[in-house]
Amino acid sequence: MNVIESLISMDAKSLNVKNNVKTKLPVFEIRNFKLWYNTFQALNDVSIDISANLVTAIIGPSGCGKSSFIRSLNRMHEVNPGTRMDGSIKLFGEDIFSNKIEAAYIRRRVGMVFQKSNPFPTMSIAENVLVGLRLNGITKKAILKQRLEESLRLAALWDEVKDFLDRPGVSLSGGQQQRLCIARALAVQPEVLLMDEPCSSLDPIATMKIEELIQTLRDKISIVIVTHNMQQAARCSDRTAFFYMGRLIEYSDTRTIFTHPLNPQTEQYVSGRFG
Repeated sequence: MNVIESLISMDAKSLNVKNNVKTKLPVFEIRNFKLWYNTFQALNDVSIDISANLVTAIIGPSGCGKSSFIRSLNRMHEVNPGTRMDGSIKLFGEDIFSNKIEAAYIRRRVGMVFQKSNPFPTMSIAENVLVGLRLNGITKKAILKQRLEESLRLAALWDEVKDFLDRPGVSLSGGQQQRLCIARALAVQPEVLLMDEPCSSLDPIATMKIEELIQTLRDKISIVIVTHNMQQAARCSDRTAFFYMGRLIEYSDTRTIFTHPLNPQTEQYVSGRFG
């Protein structure tokens, strides 16, 4: 798999899983999941159900396993040698590690937006959005044009770039570049969008636009967001999971986590006493 294929969600075809089945299942069912980088164990016995069509925040101090967890959800760790996993992760009831399923199939369904915006430097704004579709053989101009506008509108970027789509993607501001990467992930119409600290390098205005975008998308797609910013988690998410030292400590609706957590470690973290 080349670099481009490993960084983007690649779905040229609409994966028509029956809606009535999907709505009855969690988007992810994780059971006794463990992850090692060579001899270092990054995740230990994580079990969690992530609800569909909600925003789920993953919080915890640096090094607690947040990014390791979210990258497991679309098999992104397979691009790193020395990584091994145990346990199960199901996507709408389907085992993502099944020998019958390729990683590319999972990544078509589960898009990813990284901490640092990564538009492809040699590509225009339009080509950055459409690259996943082209890699999967979509060549009809009408479809490409439609997906381009739809994706940029969903990413709240269309009105800002529609008159110069042929300019390099890297010519945009940092916040615009991150929304361009979100548009690129959305162009292939994934069922889930993973966001790994998408605002960590952005200024407050750009951060506000990304948060507004998350609110807009929440009814259309399931979102899992890793954030070091507890205020952002409180503002954006429906449910929150607190990780510490590779373990899932507590998982509940966001209001409960931030106002009446059951675990003392959670209470200490959200009140700012450590982390």
